[in-house]
Amino acid sequence: MMDIRKIKKLIELLDESGIAEIEIVEGDDSVRISRHGSVVGAPVAVQPIQNQQQVPISQVAPDQSLSSAQEHKEEEITGHVVHSPMVGTLYLSPSPGAPTFVQVGQTVDVGDTLCIIEAMKILNQIDAEHSGVVSRVLVENGQPVEYNQPIFVIE
Repeated sequence: MMDIRKIKKLIELLDESGIAEIEIVEGDDSVRISRHGSVVGAPVAVQPIQNQQQVPISQVAPDQSLSSAQEHKEEEITGHVVHSPMVGTLYLSPSPGAPTFVQVGQTVDVGDTLCIIEAMKILNQIDAEHSGVVSRVLVENGQPVEYNQPIFVIE
C-alpha cells in the first residue's frame, strides 16, 4: 500500500503546480489524483479507498446531511460561498478550547485559515480563496461535512 504521506504530498504538489491530474505507479500500487472530480479509468486499487470514505459518513448522519443541504438550498445566499473540498469532520478551531479561526463579521484575506477538515486521520487546512468579511458560518464545530457542501459565506 502506498504511504499516505506520499499521497498527501502529491495532493499539495497538484495544488501548488496547477496541474489538472497526476498518476503515480509504484509496483502493484497506483494512485490517480484529479482536480476535476470525475475519475475515468481509475485503477481498481483506488475504488475501495473512495468507498471507505463515503460509506461511514452517509451511515452516520444521512438525515442531517440531507436536511442541511435542503436548508442551504432554500435560503438565499449572497457573496462567495466556500464549499468543502472533501468528505470529513470539520473543526472551526486548531484544538479543543482554542478560539475559532474566524468568526462572523471578521475580515479575512486570501490564504487565511478558515477551518480544518479531518479526513482519513489527516488534518487539512482550508484557506480563504477570496478576501472579504465572513457573513455566515454554515456548519458547527465537529460536524461531518460532505464534498462540495457549503461551509462559509464571505462577502
